[in-house]
Parts: sequence; structure tokens; C-alpha cells
Amino acid sequence: MKPGRDPFAGACPWSASFWQRKHFFLWILPVVSAVQAADYYVGKDVPTIAQAIKAAQPGDTIHLEARVYRDYAGFYSKKGEPGKPITLDGHGATLEGSDPLDPTQWKEVSPGLFKNEELLPRLDDAIIGRWFFLFDGKMNLMGRTSKGRSAPLKNPAELLPGEWTFIKDPPHPGAKPLQIHGSFYIKLAPGRKLEDANIAVPVRSAGVQFGGDNAHLVIKNLTATHPYNDGFNIHGDCREVEFENIRAIECGDDGISAHESAQYRVNGFVSIGNSTGICDTGTSQTSYTKVFIAECVGFDLYFLDEGRYSLQNVLVLSSAQNPLSINGRATGECRMRMENVCIRRLVGPATGLVTSHAVLDAKDCTFENLDVKVTGAAVWTNCLINGTPSTAGATGADLEALNALAAKIKTP
Repeated sequence: MKPGRDPFAGACPWSASFWQRKHFFLWILPVVSAVQAADYYVGKDVPTIAQAIKAAQPGDTIHLEARVYRDYAGFYSKKGEPGKPITLDGHGATLEGSDPLDPTQWKEVSPGLFKNEELLPRLDDAIIGRWFFLFDGKMNLMGRTSKGRSAPLKNPAELLPGEWTFIKDPPHPGAKPLQIHGSFYIKLAPGRKLEDANIAVPVRSAGVQFGGDNAHLVIKNLTATHPYNDGFNIHGDCREVEFENIRAIECGDDGISAHESAQYRVNGFVSIGNSTGICDTGTSQTSYTKVFIAECVGFDLYFLDEGRYSLQNVLVLSSAQNPLSINGRATGECRMRMENVCIRRLVGPATGLVTSHAVLDAKDCTFENLDVKVTGAAVWTNCLINGTPSTAGATGADLEALNALAAKIKTP
């Protein structure tokens, strides 16, 4: 062998030296490929969720711990690639939308009545319509909801201990469009100190929020709770986005909501104690499977505009004012496909709506203590509607399977 000669040069395909070289490269290529994907552990590799999202590249995974984060996850024009999504794995984490009340920001204006004129840097009527406080961990909406019937805000003098209200100011000169000003009031039992009251204030608008163009993302094993707006607030245009095993608990507005032209799939979703269980709008295209909804306020299921939606393997324990509403527009139809869905009305009877310019295709569904008024179009296959079979012998949803599914997914 001459000095400097490649020992594999000129090796014939059946020679030992050729296969040694080939196997060497077959071994090294997976190693090179593996280092292309990174893992970001929030709190260890990066200090915040926002910084982890900013740093993540196609194929990377962001990891949270199974604990409470007073933070949110914002995806703004973030894109993975086909076969290489960017993944946020909560591992059972909770994104908490509220913070403990700061008693130094409040003034006691009469015995047990406290006032704050600058609780948030910006307010509008939509925020006030969704607002709540947490007293000893219990959400108090004061009988109000962003969608549906709401009680009027009380006069501060009418408040009982554990209640709140908001008094709106006249328009301020120079205020930005839609911006309002005013004062929040909280009532405690006379003699009770505000710092001992265990009150929390919703300061974040969402648990997970999308804006701009997003693609090839996976969000999983995560709970959003107590934002003043949606648990999962999905705006903009998104493609190939998947949510797996997510929960929205006691959010000021929707558990999850698609807007504009968002497209995503959800596999495993729990929505409890929200103003609305699910609300999708615009030209969005969404699909949900393995869903449990309960204790909502305004709507359980609310689908609007010109979207394309599907629900499969869903159990709704309905106590909201409106259990089901599918509403189209004159400019285009709203289409919904349901399969193996049970809406079980737990309070007084109610009526679901399929309005004009809306189309419902329902298969293997059961609506208990619930009628459906159709002014658009509906096709019923093997369904039970308030005890009435769609055709002779119809059996409706697989209730045993849905009850078992709910028991499995509604706790983390």
C-alpha cells in the first residue's frame, strides 16, 4: 500500500473492504440525522416557554414538567416541516391563566369593599363580558357569559361577600379604538383582610394561542385553565396542526376555538366549566375525536360561518344555556359531520339548532332530553333524538363506550 492511499479506493462491490466502508457510512448516517432534532426542557435548557418556541426548529420537541406554569404558549407564524413537526409536550403540565391578587393595588373604599382602577393595562367590552375572579379557587362569573344570556353588572353597594363588579367610565379622550376604562370592585366580609382572602385574577388571555401562519405543529398532554378568554385560541391560517390529550378547564370564553382559515385535528379533548365547550368560526376546518364536555355556561357546541367540522366519539353532559348550534351564512354553508355523539341534557329541556345555510350529517348519535330544530338541512342515520328513532330500529350512540371514554380522559 502506498503512503496516503485510500484503502477502500477501487474496491469492487463484492470485496470485504467495500462492505466495511458501506457499513461504516450506514452506521454514521443515523447519528448525523439524530442530532438534527433537539429537545428543549423549559426551566433547564431555556428559561421560558416563549424562548423555547422561538428557538425550536422542525423536528424539535419542547418539554414541560407535570406542574403549574403561570404562563402561556404562543405560536406566531411557527412552522415545522412534513414529517418533522415542532412538538410541545406538556407531560401533564397546566398553563394557569390567573395570578394571585396583589392587595397593594386595591383601595378599601368602604368596610369590606375594595376598588381597583388599573387592574389590566388595557380593557374592552369583550374582556369584561368574559371576566371572572377566583375566590378560594372557585370561579365566579357573576351569572355572566360572553355568549348567551348574562346578568347585568351590579352596583358596588349591592355586592355580597365573594362577589365583584365593574363600573365603566365615560369615554376617555385619546382612548384607542374599542378601549374602555373603569373600576373593578370586590366585596369581602367586613373585617377580612384582602391579603388573606385567597383571590386570583385572570391576567392571561389564553393558555395556547396561535396567530399568523402556522404549520406542522403538535401540542399534547397539556391543560389550560383560568385565562379570561379561550383555553386554546387558534387564529390565523394553520395547516397540519394536531392537538393530543388536551384539557381546557374554567376558561372565560371557549375551551377551544378556531378562527379565520385555521385547520387542525384534535384527538382527546376535555372541556369543563368554560363559557363555551367548543366554538369554531370563519372558514376553519376542524375535526375532534374522543371528547368530553361538561358544566359549560353559554354553549356546549357552537359552530358557525362557512367552516367544515366533524365530531366523533363525543360525550356532552349538557347544562349550558344552548346545547348545540350550527349556524351558516348567506355567503356559504356551515357543514358538520357527527358520528357516535351523545348530548345528554342534565337540566331543563332545550333545543339544538341547525339553522339556514347549515348542514348536519349525523350518524349513530343520541340526544337525550334534547330536541333539534332544523331550518337548514340534516341527515339522520341510526340516531335517537329525544327518544325518537330516526328510522325504525335505530340504536343511537354507543353509550357504554362513550361513558368509558369519558371516565378515561376527563382526568389527566
